[in-house]
Amino acid sequence: MKRQTASGPRDLKPDRTVRRMAWFRYRVRRFLRFSEHAARNCGVTPQQHQLLLGIAGYTGRGWATISELAEFLQERHNAVVGLVQRAADRGLVRKETGARDRRFVRVCLTRRGSTTLQKITRMNVEELQAVQLEILKSSRTRLETVPLSRGA
Repeated sequence: MKRQTASGPRDLKPDRTVRRMAWFRYRVRRFLRFSEHAARNCGVTPQQHQLLLGIAGYTGRGWATISELAEFLQERHNAVVGLVQRAADRGLVRKETGARDRRFVRVCLTRRGSTTLQKITRMNVEELQAVQLEILKSSRTRLETVPLSRGA
């Protein structure tokens, strides 16, 4: 008689919680894809959009340091330095060096960066409202079926 290993699947049919989690992740990913397209349609990369969002909202001060942005973006410090420089070159952000310590850099949005962020945020809020309704609706009804792939 074969013994079941702890790592082996006991039941190949996912339970209700797993199905709900899968569909939730699917909807989140669809929203993220929407947001990436919205950023590109507004003339910035998705990474630049996330940078603008971090500067405006992460600390609650309306500006952020490179270290704070690295944490917010979950990126390495030197990668964020490059991202900030490219955004500054495009007129989206402004860097202010500390008077006493030139290593201290405060990153602020420019008017152009703020306008771009507001435009993307409006689109994202509208999409999030639609996604929220979809999630609430599906939580009250049966679980969805997977959309058929082409060629299936």
